[in-house]
Amino acid sequence: MRRREFITALGGAVAWPLAVRAQQPSMALVGLLLSNQIADQAIAAIRQGLKEAGYIEGRNLAVKYCSADGRYDRLPALAAELAADPVSVIIALQPQAAAAAKTATATIPIVFAFGADPVELGLVSSLNRPGGNVTGVTFLVNTLGAKRLELLRELVPTTKLVGFLGNPGNPTLQSQTSDIQVAARALGVELLILNASSEREIDAAFVSFAEQRANAVVVSADGFFYNRRDQLVGLAARHALPAIYSLRGYAESGGLITYGASISDSYRLAGGYAGKILKGEKPADLPVQQTVKFELVINLKTANALGVSVPLIMQMTADEVIK
Repeated sequence: MRRREFITALGGAVAWPLAVRAQQPSMALVGLLLSNQIADQAIAAIRQGLKEAGYIEGRNLAVKYCSADGRYDRLPALAAELAADPVSVIIALQPQAAAAAKTATATIPIVFAFGADPVELGLVSSLNRPGGNVTGVTFLVNTLGAKRLELLRELVPTTKLVGFLGNPGNPTLQSQTSDIQVAARALGVELLILNASSEREIDAAFVSFAEQRANAVVVSADGFFYNRRDQLVGLAARHALPAIYSLRGYAESGGLITYGASISDSYRLAGGYAGKILKGEKPADLPVQQTVKFELVINLKTANALGVSVPLIMQMTADEVIK
């Protein structure tokens, strides 16, 4: 997809060049800045949030889509391009994208949606009073490592050694690692922490997990990993390693179990915030929202293939059991 293409249906084929927008003064332009590609459902959720605020693509809204496709070094140039266009609002869906957008402009409103702590990352002054031109939605994926480890232990009660896969390019990795280390100590579980930032390194990490006889694996919350979920799920199956992930999409791709925030709900809220800003509200006056909707998804077919017995109570409390 060309970086300068205008998408009126967030993935559709109709372009809105500058000449057309000049003839439609009521047409708002929103920039969507991504570190990695996202699923169609996530795009639909953003679109729904904007629609609820009264903005519909092709009618009174155009969206310019920019993705670094995992090459984070491209983000500053993409953010600068959106700021120069200029768009009315930038929606940034990963920490790296939000940081690049904030560096690129101190005047264009920025709405983020990710699982990191925006205060810790220096994007806002506080959750209640963001200040400046940045606000958004956080869905707390980085503080759920303890719960994921507990769920994994329920599925594999004999677990003694758990692999933890992180991406060193993710600014939230340190907090995710600290969270799961605390949980591991409480459960009496040893961790084997490995990092990967390329497909080859992911392959090598799973070989190491298997060679070191890890009983299970926790995959950290990371956009790069999510875009390579087929590879991760395939490796877990190949090495017969029960693994838990952060987002529903992993289970839909064959992953054993996922626990995390509802990304669709978070992205819908972000779209709604962008709509409010288009109507004249200021980011500094919009508190950072924290989503409280979480999802537990279990792939029973994968559990059977791995010889993992899923407790009935876990199946009953899951939001979805894939059979």
